[in-house]
Amino acid sequence: MRRMSRRAFTLAALSTPAMVQGAVAAQEAVAAPQDGPRGPRPRAAARMRGVWLATVDNRDWPSRPGLDAAAQRRELTDHLDRAVRDRLNTVILQVRPTADALWPSPYEPWSEYLTGTQGKDPGWDPLGTAVEEAHARGLELHAWFNPYRIANHADPGRLTPAHPARRHPDWVVTYGGKLYYNPGLPEVRAFVRRAMLDAVARYPVDAVHFDDYFYPYPVAGQTFDDDAAYDRYGGAFAGRAAWRRDNIDKLVREMAAGIGRVRPGTRFGISPFGVWRNAVTDPRGSDTRAGVQTYDDLYADTRKWVREHWIDYVVPQIYWNIGFAAADYAVLLAWWAAVAKGTRTHLYAGEALYKAGAAGQPPAWQDPAELSRHLTLAARYPQVRGHVFFAAGDVARDPVGAMARVVADHYRRPARPPR
Repeated sequence: MRRMSRRAFTLAALSTPAMVQGAVAAQEAVAAPQDGPRGPRPRAAARMRGVWLATVDNRDWPSRPGLDAAAQRRELTDHLDRAVRDRLNTVILQVRPTADALWPSPYEPWSEYLTGTQGKDPGWDPLGTAVEEAHARGLELHAWFNPYRIANHADPGRLTPAHPARRHPDWVVTYGGKLYYNPGLPEVRAFVRRAMLDAVARYPVDAVHFDDYFYPYPVAGQTFDDDAAYDRYGGAFAGRAAWRRDNIDKLVREMAAGIGRVRPGTRFGISPFGVWRNAVTDPRGSDTRAGVQTYDDLYADTRKWVREHWIDYVVPQIYWNIGFAAADYAVLLAWWAAVAKGTRTHLYAGEALYKAGAAGQPPAWQDPAELSRHLTLAARYPQVRGHVFFAAGDVARDPVGAMARVVADHYRRPARPPR
């Protein structure tokens, strides 16, 4: 097992929230005007200004597999520097995209997205470096894990021979041309929890982050084959759907408890698909007509997790424009604000920067001001404590200047991450 250097470990261990706030204060001092009366400046507001940095299929980073360690590190720090320039304060780095690892894990192989070969040591510690370099820049680093996805293909033979999915083929379900761990098996849930908590134990990450993948998105004409697990464990439930939701509830509760045990003070956040349920399905749902509902299709009761404070923050992926008929951003923002009202769970809005200027998107997304309007609208709701943008590659490219418009309109001064 490779270990962090003494210097890297020391710097990472010393990168506390207080130091992060100190770095923000330093940024403010640099940005402060030099004329006018001197005196204490107001403290920067606490707002989430985040960006997802996706590694699956080399979406954002590394730009391609097989780069040497120096090039990978340089690309990573370029993304962090870009976040600082845009006065963001949080980077959500995908560190376990497909039952693999971007750190020297004793449980799972090195990610193929680093070297092109699953299990091959890249010669450096990406997660350890990311934590150190983010904290040095006054950024929070949230470690983003995908719990159950094994591979974006359906061939177990392509996995490294020592892969847990090959050693435990009974854990695996093939569905929609991909491989998944079966969430209905207690031994699977225990394993993925251990694998993820290993990273939390090693590094002072500021938060653990899940995205929207629990049970996989529905594929027409296919069935997720968990019959054997349901026959064994589902007898006490009112149908398979209730049992599946309980499996995901258990993962969330147990992961939250594990984080608190391994590294107290580290937060836990989840970024679900933006629609919990449509109101036509459930009167508590949103006035939407989405084809997917997390409660019914992904078996994720995201509303309950917020209301019962099982998670510290939620970032619903409200990836539609204002006025979109089937799922209006304005309608969903108001719905999530009502869900979060009176709870201790922070609400941040997930923003579809990747749609800005993209071919095939509605006309609203061709307007560079669309995302800026989202932030203006969100300012009406005190429950909305910030925004997270998908994703880092789109922040860098910014083809129509949508991110530049957000920065100019809303991010003129630094902001502290909420705690």
